[in-house]
Amino acid sequence: MEDLLAALLYGIFELFGEVILQILFEVVFSLLVRIIQSVFDGVDSENPILAAVGYLLFGFVAGVGSFILFPHHLVRPSRFHGISLLISPLLTGFIMSQVGAFLRRKDKTTVRIESFLYGFTFALGIAIIRLAFIR
Repeated sequence: MEDLLAALLYGIFELFGEVILQILFEVVFSLLVRIIQSVFDGVDSENPILAAVGYLLFGFVAGVGSFILFPHHLVRPSRFHGISLLISPLLTGFIMSQVGAFLRRKDKTTVRIESFLYGFTFALGIAIIRLAFIR
């Protein structure tokens, strides 16, 4: 029975391991953005392209951090090498958009990473670094 449970848990982790890692990094980043926003209250960049580039660069930094913490594959590589470069950021962007929608329904303020585009961009940065450096 324990073997079945272990196999089931490993299968779930294989499927969602990279997405979970990206979401954890995004939650931490979101909290940091909220802290920085409270310090610089009233300062907001209106350029969405510059913000997207910034989130991609921060994703690269988070990808390097994840590579340092986990220098191996989180899940077994599939036959379609690099598929996580698309799937993981899409899932992460969707989840972050749902987090943003939930916060807006509760009349809470949101930050940009709690939208699909910026969540996707940040996760894409992480996925690019992990794909490039983990063999």
